[in-house]
Amino acid sequence: MAAVLVRPRSRVIAGVCAGLAQRFDMSPNTVRLLFLLSCILPGPQFLIYIALWITLPSE
Repeated sequence: MAAVLVRPRSRVIAGVCAGLAQRFDMSPNTVRLLFLLSCILPGPQFLIYIALWITLPSE
């Protein structure tokens, strides 16, 4: 069975990083750290985060 991408109830801000961590079987803190490190690079990180916040269903 494939893992479903949802925002879990145990979340810090919007649950996007926790949902991605749950989907890819990683630690939520690792995903949060990777996201923060990616913010150093130019790109649409915040727009993607907001889009996932809006489109991902809650658990």
